[in-house]
Amino acid sequence: MKWSGCAEVEQTVGKVSGAWVFTGTRVPLAALYENLACGATIHDFVEWFPGVSEQQVKAVLAHEAMSLKKALIT
Repeated sequence: MKWSGCAEVEQTVGKVSGAWVFTGTRVPLAALYENLACGATIHDFVEWFPGVSEQQVKAVLAHEAMSLKKALIT
């Protein structure tokens, strides 16, 4: 997944071991997917991870959906 085109995430060497995190936080994207896979809602996630907004989560999911759609077309 190419996250560099999504402004809601960032990757910095030395920050959370270089993992992609929500911009302005130390919350890795992996935390979102792990929680969703376990049945959490977006509302649950933003409540459990202060600093991450619902807008950021929705933008990340939309970015991934668009990337997957492009991959299926090509």
